[in-house]
Order: sequence, then structure tokens, then C-alpha cells
Amino acid sequence: MNAAAQVQEAQRLLSAGEPERASSAMQALLAEAPDNPEALYALAVAQRHLHQWRTALATLARILKARPGFGRAYQEAGYNHIAQRDFPRAGDAFERAVEADPSLVNSWKCLVKLYEDGSVSSAGGKLAAARERVAFLGALPAELLAVMSYLSEDRLADAERLCKHFLRDNKTHVEGMRLLAEVATRNKALSDAEFLLESCVTFEPDHRNARIQYVSVLLKAQKFTLAWEHARRLLRQSPADEGLVRSLYAAACSGVGRNDEAQASYERLVAAHPRNHLHPIALAHVHKAAGDLERAVALYRRACRLKPDHGDAWWSLANTKSYTFTDAEIEEMTAVEAAAATAEEDRIAICFALGVAFEGRGEHERAFGFFRKGNALKQPSTSHSPEHLQVRIDSQIAVCTPGLFRERAGVGCDAADPIFIVGLPRAGSTLLEQILASHSQVDGTMELHNVLNLAKRLRGRDEPGEAPRYPKILRELERDYFRRFGEQFINDTRAYRGDARFFIDKMPNNFFHIGLIRLMLPNAKVIDARRHPLACCFSGFKQLFGEGQEFSYGLREIGNYYRQYVKLMDHWDAALPGFVLRVLHEDVVEDLEGQVRRLLGFCGLPFEQACVDFHRTERSIRTPSAEQVRQPISRAGLEQWRNYEPWLGPLKEALGAELLERYGQARGYPGGASSSRQP
Repeated sequence: MNAAAQVQEAQRLLSAGEPERASSAMQALLAEAPDNPEALYALAVAQRHLHQWRTALATLARILKARPGFGRAYQEAGYNHIAQRDFPRAGDAFERAVEADPSLVNSWKCLVKLYEDGSVSSAGGKLAAARERVAFLGALPAELLAVMSYLSEDRLADAERLCKHFLRDNKTHVEGMRLLAEVATRNKALSDAEFLLESCVTFEPDHRNARIQYVSVLLKAQKFTLAWEHARRLLRQSPADEGLVRSLYAAACSGVGRNDEAQASYERLVAAHPRNHLHPIALAHVHKAAGDLERAVALYRRACRLKPDHGDAWWSLANTKSYTFTDAEIEEMTAVEAAAATAEEDRIAICFALGVAFEGRGEHERAFGFFRKGNALKQPSTSHSPEHLQVRIDSQIAVCTPGLFRERAGVGCDAADPIFIVGLPRAGSTLLEQILASHSQVDGTMELHNVLNLAKRLRGRDEPGEAPRYPKILRELERDYFRRFGEQFINDTRAYRGDARFFIDKMPNNFFHIGLIRLMLPNAKVIDARRHPLACCFSGFKQLFGEGQEFSYGLREIGNYYRQYVKLMDHWDAALPGFVLRVLHEDVVEDLEGQVRRLLGFCGLPFEQACVDFHRTERSIRTPSAEQVRQPISRAGLEQWRNYEPWLGPLKEALGAELLERYGQARGYPGGASSSRQP
């Protein structure tokens, strides 16, 4: 009998009123598999039935050490505390249980009783919320309760299977659709989640939780305008809400550039929840984007004090690129990073922060050790595939040929408004954006997701073993589609613009889609921001990105990505000569005015001195380089990678000698002659 069958037999014995036999069976199983969580859980239940409450709690502690999100274990602990009449600890256990697994209706019922009796404090409306939750769960079909439980244990495949089975017979059941949307969100299928939630708010416009979930998904998908519209509606319905709705509204305001509204909302949240460590970080991000680094740093430090093991607070300090950590702060971060109780996500962020801290002290070997550890911890949770990248690159090259562009000449929208800046992260694109956005005829926006979202729509669901639907579909679409795509892009991005004639889309990953951009917006300008491969790749390696850029968490992976990027950009140069202007970061540093004039000439703009004095331009900047581009141009970071050269062998191998030599010959690095040729 396998382990799962043995656990099922123990559960049967418990139901039959034979806890001693169940306990013996689980102890025998645990002798062979001491870390089996379901066996430990069944043993703890048997021990409770045998009135072995202290022993049961010790068994549950073993489970929770390995699986701190196991809601049923917290619930079982609550039962044991109640048996010992330790009601405060019971309340804490049940609250932890429902935090981990909101479907645990018995935990909610116990909380209602404890709150009603006054055995546990019900401050902050806890009793009303618990009663509401009991009523809500009591009305749910059993299948959906099981789906919720699967979600709490991150059993996404089981949750999706059962939820889809339920929805086959209940096609418009909003709670079922919401749960399936949650599965899709966790699987990063945001377009599926968005469709499901859009349907929910269409079927039930007053369903508050469905609209809240919809706004959250829209924010994740970077669809800020739509998110702001729905968040504003929610806030109008609950103007006094200083919780989740206000937080979503503030995030949406920040996304659409309503910085004053975002700041005001976050300040209200900080005041309403003085012990919450997340609101100061969100408010600090707004101040940092606006250039008020002093206030941002004070808020980041406040978050660190409120929750010293919250990695994002420490990383946010490091990510200002100018903060100097104190000895005490480094000592505290080091202790938190080493603590067994620190959550993996927090440990990762603190590793990156410690890397920055030691780099600032010139201790490059220690810095690299933490960068390497942070990347190694982060990489298993990413979905980057070098094989998939190869397919993407090769399919663009195979489909987007000179012949395709000759055949489809004259399609698209004539608007010349957009200036796309593409390339790799940390390649100097924010500097180029700041230079251009300093011109009176150019609006800076942000990294817009519109082109990426269009490409996803065109891609649909690829069939295994078949060529990707996109970009192949570019050959098949009727010509008028490209005009519509271009017009939709212009309309959808209008919310991010001011009154200037041109605007910038600085999404680096658009380098994949230059063929699509040419077909839908043939008069757009595309600028390729490029930086020395070792400098660019290592800068990416030591950056913990908020989202995406999953290729960056390994030296070999980021080196291969850079090489594939150069391969595709070479193809665009051949297939679309003159459509892309390549700008080397090193050239901008060495000859700022010359490169400014070159950039402006390519964009058809007259020279303005403000572009040379870019660091004086006041605007919201949301990328990691925000503080760097508010300073005059500097050579300081050009060869910082050389401090880490002893450990960059895997990166050099992935880049390849040919690419490194090619760049060296173009830029005057050792072994090459300086010239203005483009690599």
C-alpha cells in the first residue's frame, strides 16, 4: 500500500472512532517517510482525539516549519488550544488558518464564537467580517470550497480541473469564474483571467469582490487606464474605504500618471494603518518617481523598522542606487538573511540588497557572493526557457523578411507620434528617454505594454510541436488590420501623453516586435539602446526586477539572451534598413551633445539645449535608473563590471568570443580600435 493509500486508511479509522489504530499506522508510515505532511497531519488529528494535546501541537509544529502556509494545520492547532482552554492562542491559530486558507469554514465559525464570547479581541470589525465569511462559504457549492482549498495549497492543476468541471454545468456562476480567474492569474495567463473577470462584472455589475479582483488583474497586466476607471468606480461606492479599494485606486492613479492623487491616497492609507509596512513602500515609490528621494528613503526606512524581515523594503532602499547602508543596517540584513524563519521571497530581496551594500563599500567578492545567491534562489521560480527564446527569435527572422515588408508596403496607420526605445534592461534606455523627454515636442511616458499585449493576442495559444501562430499570422492578416492596430495603439496610449507632438514608449522587450511595429506604424521611430555586453549583462544580473526579465537570473541565461537579441537586431537592420537607430551608451557618455544631435536628427526634431541638460528635467520616472538620470552624465559606471571579472566566466562563454570581439573592435575596449561604427 502506497503512502497516499495509508493516509486514506488512517482517515477512515479516524472516522470510525479508532484513533489509536490511526496513530499507530501513521507512526509506522512516518518511520519510513518522516516528512510526509499528510501523514503528520493525520497523526496530529489522532493525537487530539486521544487527548494528547501537547504532543499533537508538537506534531503540527513539524508540519508548519516545513509548510508555513498549511491552513489545515493551523486549524488543527486551534482545536487543540480550545481543548486546553487557551482561547487567545486558539484565536491566533484560527486567524492564521483562514489567512492561509480562506475556505476553512470551521475556523471562521470558531472565530465567530471566540469573538462573540470576548475570548479574543474582535477590534477592527473582525466579528462582522467573520460572520459575513461564514454566510458566504455556507452558500458556496462543495466543489468550489474544494477549489479554494486547492488554491490555498497551490495545487493549481487540481483547482483548475475541478473548477472547469463545475463551470461546465454552471457557465455564468460568478464565484466559479472568479476562482478560475485566480488560477489563471497564478499561472500568469492574465488575458484569460481578464476575460473571466470582465464577464463577472458584466453579469453582476454590483459584485464588489469581482470588480476588486478585476482591477488587481488589470494592474498586473499594466492596463492602467482601465484599472483606474474601475478602481474609481469602486471608490465612489465606498468613499471611506481605507483598505484594499483605496490601495488599488492609488496604484491605478500611479499607473496613469495621476501622481498627486496616488500620493494623497497612499498618505491616507499610511495614516489609517500606521503599523502596515506595505503602504510606506508604495508611497515611497511615488516620491522616488517624482524625484523626492529624501522622502522616499525615509519611508523605505520606516518600512524596514515596521517589519525588519520584509525584503522588499531593504531592496527598495538599495534600488535607489544612491543610498549608503549603515553598519547596523548591514548587520541586521545579514542576520535576517541567515535566519531560518525568513521567507524565501524576502531572503532573495535581502541578498540583492546586501550585494548592493557591499558593492558600495568596495567589497566586490562579498557583493558577488550575495548577487549570486539571490539569483540562484530566484531562478527556480522563473519560467525563462532558452529553447523557447530560440524559437521566438528564429520565427521572427523566418517570417519578417524583406519580402514580407515589400509585399505589405503601405499598410498601417500613418501616425508618426511614437518613438520606441528598445533593447535590454540596464542598457541606458532610461537615459535616452530622459534626453528625448527633455525636448519641448516629446512626452515621456513609461514602459507601455500595448505592443506586447497585441503580440499576445495574435499569438493566442500555440499548439505543441507546431510553429508559433505569431509572427506567422502577419503573413495571413488582411491588410486593413494593421491600420486598425496602429490606430488602436495611438488611441490606447493617449491617456499617458501630454500635448506634445511625439511620445516615447520605452518598453525594452519591444525589440522582439519591430516587424509588427513597422507594419502597424510605418512612420514610427525605433531607437536601439545598446551597452557593452559584459556591462549590460552584469548590471542586469545584479538587479532584482519587479516583474518580467526572467532571463536575467543566471549569467549563462542573460549572456545567451544578449546574444539572441543582437542576432535579431542584426536581422532588423537587414530587413528594414534605416528603420532603427542604434545608440551606444558609451558613445552618449563620451560625446553627449553629438549623440543628442544624432538622436534628434533621427526623430526629425530641432536641437534644444534642454536635451543636453537632461538632468534638470523634472518628470516622473519609474525605472531603477531614475536617480541616475537626474544627475549629469558620468563615466563612473562604464566599467564597473571589471570589478567582478574573476567570476564572469560563464557570462563570457554564453556571449561568445565572436560577439565580445565584435563589440571590442567597435568600441576601443582592449584589443580593438575606437570608432563610431555600430556593433
